Amino acid sequence: MKRTLIIMVKEPRPGRVKTRLGRDIGVIPATWWFRHQSARLIRSLRDPRWQIVLAVAPDNAMSSKYWPADLARLPQGNGDLGERMKRMLQSVTGPACLIGADIPGITRAHIARAFAALGDHDAVFGPAEDGGYWLVGAKHPSRLPLDMFENVRWSTEHALADTLQTLPGWRIALTDTLRDVDTAADLPRR
Repeated sequence: MKRTLIIMVKEPRPGRVKTRLGRDIGVIPATWWFRHQSARLIRSLRDPRWQIVLAVAPDNAMSSKYWPADLARLPQGNGDLGERMKRMLQSVTGPACLIGADIPGITRAHIARAFAALGDHDAVFGPAEDGGYWLVGAKHPSRLPLDMFENVRWSTEHALADTLQTLPGWRIALTDTLRDVDTAADLPRR
C-alpha cells in the first residue's frame, strides 16, 4: 500500500509566513528562516518508503520556484487549518501523514515511526511541546469523520486534546513529541 507524506508549505513571502515569529525577529528574517527550514526539511525527508506531496498555499503558488520540481503539489484551498488539513489527507489514497514545514527536529525516523504506528491504529499524532501537534496521520484518510478538526482551538495548548475529541472510538497512537517554531523562543539554539 502506497504511503504518502504531505508537507504543508506556504510560499515564503514577507508578511505571509511565520507572522508570530516575524513580530519577534522581523518579517524578513522570519521569511528567510521559513524558506531555508522548509527546503532543509523537504530534502531531509525524502525516502523510498513514502512519496512526498506538497500542500501549497496560496493556491496560485503551485509553480513556485521554492520547492523541488519533481514533487507532486496540491493546492490547500480555502478554509481554516482543520478544513485544509482534512482536505489534504483525503486527497490521497493509502496511509497518509501530514506535517507542517516548521519543525526543525524532524527526521525520517520520526516519519517511519508514525507510519509504523498506523499498522494497528486508525490515526497517529505527533504531539508538540506546546499542546498542539506537528503530525497527524490516518490509516484510511477517506474514512475521516465529517466533524474531524471542528471546534479545535488552533494555536493553543488545547489543539491536540480538541482534535482527539473529534475521534471517539478511534484507535489513536501518539508518537514522538517535537517542537514547532511559532516564536523566537522556539528557534533551535546552536
